[in-house]
Amino acid sequence: MKARVAILLYVLFAAMPLFAREKSDVIVMNNGDRITCEIKELDDGVLYVDIDYVKGTMSVDWAKVHHLESKQLFIVTAVDGSVYTGLIKTVDSAAERPMRIVPAELPEETVIKYPEVIKATQTSEKFWERFNGNISTGITYSKGNQSTQYNLGSGLAYLRERWRVTGTINSTLTSSTGTKASTRNALDLDGLHLLPWNQWFYTGLGSFLQSSEQEIQLQSNFAGGLGRYLKNTNRSTILVAGGLGWQNTTYSQTIQSQPAQNVLGGMALTEMKFFRFDKTDLTIDAFAFPGLTQPGRIYFNTTATYYVKIFSKIDWNISFYGNWDNKPPTHLSGSNYGTTSGLSYSFGNR
Repeated sequence: MKARVAILLYVLFAAMPLFAREKSDVIVMNNGDRITCEIKELDDGVLYVDIDYVKGTMSVDWAKVHHLESKQLFIVTAVDGSVYTGLIKTVDSAAERPMRIVPAELPEETVIKYPEVIKATQTSEKFWERFNGNISTGITYSKGNQSTQYNLGSGLAYLRERWRVTGTINSTLTSSTGTKASTRNALDLDGLHLLPWNQWFYTGLGSFLQSSEQEIQLQSNFAGGLGRYLKNTNRSTILVAGGLGWQNTTYSQTIQSQPAQNVLGGMALTEMKFFRFDKTDLTIDAFAFPGLTQPGRIYFNTTATYYVKIFSKIDWNISFYGNWDNKPPTHLSGSNYGTTSGLSYSFGNR
């Protein structure tokens, strides 16, 4: 499993953007300041820009931007769920009317009211320039019982106008004097495609778990279904989805009498994200898998991470992770959970 994690991490790093864009975009602030830069992304009410004479990415309050113009391609998302691809610029309007953003999606332009733009993400005709993600790591040591915990995580996202594919890896190792080291490795993949009806989408996911605490050698989950954004603004995002899935669990070779288990079940998931201007983010993911071929059995997995901005692309984070099985095999643990903390680095648009 460690070899697989190492290979996957290498793939994530290899997918980092390799080309820099031209810094010819222009933003003008409400106070009249004019900045020539590279617009990286609008997200969580924050406009991220790169400036030649400033080291690292600068964060600008979107509410204080008077107008902007870029010659680069962006994927623009509106409050009602509409998504457009094209060049972006503001349009002058009468004083009593709100400022507007125009994604120049040829052959015709589409006008979006300024307050209704919630996200603008760089895209490109070049494959490698469409990725963004992060990597985090941390270590905790206690002298009292000679306890040490290592954690490593990485995430990668590939975005297009009406769909996205994301992958995350999380690995923890805990050891202390007189006890056997405990490891947990998880790989999660998911894809989302917007339907013609705004805010609705269909999704597919796959997850792979190894947990020495539960004697799980490999647990594979595959599921798909229909979902909807309940809220999608510059301050929060909430989505839910439901469908069907299949789970296969192979237990440790030390449990000779325990055969692999296959379960067909339902799927229910939710993703929530709450943020404050360039300071803090809270993300919560939860996945429930109620068994249909084994009625009454429920598998549940959740991850919650709180990010605090330190500077530029560096965040401090604390996470809670856990997975539960209410009917595990006899004499095996039905749960594995814990907390991690450390530093994370964002790459791509940030």
